[in-house]
Amino acid sequence: MSAYIVELLGILIALGLLIFLAFRGYTLLLAAPAAAIVAAAFSGEPLLAKWTLTFMQATGRFITNFFPLFLLGGVFGKLMDDSGAALSVARCMTERLGEKRAVMAVVLACALLTYGGVSLFVVAFAVFPVAAALFRQAEVPHRLIPAAIALGAFTFTMTALPGTPAIQNAIPMAYFGTTLFAAPVLGFIASAIILGFGLWWLRLIETRAHRAGESYSAETPVATDDQFVRERAANADNFDIAELPHGHRSEELPSFALSVAPILIVLVVNLLMSLFVLPRVYTGFLAEPRFGETSLSAVSGAWSIVTALAIASLILAVIHRKRIPELRKTLDAGANASVLPVLNTASLVGFGAVVAALPAFAVVRDGFLAVPGGPLVSIAVAANVMGGITGSASGGLAITLNSLGETYAQLAASMGIQPELMHRVAAISSGALAMLPHNGAVVTLLAICGATQRGSYREIMMVGLVGPLIALTVVIALGKLFGAF
Repeated sequence: MSAYIVELLGILIALGLLIFLAFRGYTLLLAAPAAAIVAAAFSGEPLLAKWTLTFMQATGRFITNFFPLFLLGGVFGKLMDDSGAALSVARCMTERLGEKRAVMAVVLACALLTYGGVSLFVVAFAVFPVAAALFRQAEVPHRLIPAAIALGAFTFTMTALPGTPAIQNAIPMAYFGTTLFAAPVLGFIASAIILGFGLWWLRLIETRAHRAGESYSAETPVATDDQFVRERAANADNFDIAELPHGHRSEELPSFALSVAPILIVLVVNLLMSLFVLPRVYTGFLAEPRFGETSLSAVSGAWSIVTALAIASLILAVIHRKRIPELRKTLDAGANASVLPVLNTASLVGFGAVVAALPAFAVVRDGFLAVPGGPLVSIAVAANVMGGITGSASGGLAITLNSLGETYAQLAASMGIQPELMHRVAAISSGALAMLPHNGAVVTLLAICGATQRGSYREIMMVGLVGPLIALTVVIALGKLFGAF
């Protein structure tokens, strides 16, 4: 028993070290293996074997499964940025909704772009100047801009809306044999709750600010090192913001129709591939040893979104070819932008694999599984806790499912819980406590907007943490009553 206590102490110290190093801005490429080695050392495990075998094998599996999604997501985001399509969508949405609906305009512009597959921080950089001008005209406090962007880009379009190509919605597919459209009606209900609650809260704060005589005035943020912001951003998205200046942005913006077309292509192709094309093509070859003896259910989700992003990127490059004069540089920047984020998230998975392999982790596993409410509540708690610890929705979810995904899948099957319901609950859970102040997306968004934690975090917390927790509670309750639908 004493050995278990020492190992558990090692796990806690390793988690503390990971949080400390990440919060101080150290790259996860160093922080994750360092924390893993500390955990292994307390258990008396061979350190080199834990790093070069256990850690790296789990890291490699994650890269094998998800690098195509990161790669094409980065390329698509950079094409949308350099062609001016992202900025065009933001401007058109805000102009049509106008000053009276300034907050809603920013939220919906961000939502449309991210639901269509554009990276979070590509959206944030494109929308912020538009939001700043609109908020100034409408005399809406500047401090609400980060929350408006977060509500549109970091919440329901990342975890709840069925079909969203965000990595948080893609990770559960490999563990539950589902697609991005898992539990679609529950996903729409959760999205409506998150969006409705967030808009209500921001409207309430805006009204109070106007009554108090507060108008638009920019804060004076604490100076932040660019490299620190870059590392935090790479922990939270599939796009390295250091690549944004590379390439050549178009000075002439395309029409709204041409700008939104690639987004619609991503959604339509993804849907067609998932529901109609792949189920009808021959995939018996997947059972062969040379393809890993897998099945269509294990790969169809990834194949669908990769195909959708590839086709949308190709069409985007064609229809905007005159606006992307340096196409090679744009493509290179998009591809390069995917490398650091995927390695960061994969490193967190490697850390989780080392911890999960320790004998004492059985205590942690049993603790999560013993949470009252069954597998749905248990996986919600586990994903929330790991997301809060790592400050990363994707990293926390990946650690949770890499360590416990197979167990949850077996429990769900034995209790008659549909895998689609497990998928949706896990995805929504990943984005709640992950929005604590040390979250990379929060830190980066505040830096982009020139805002401070003191001035803007409360509203980010309400729309990005409280709203998703309310939606998660409703989804679990409905799922228990009616199953996945």
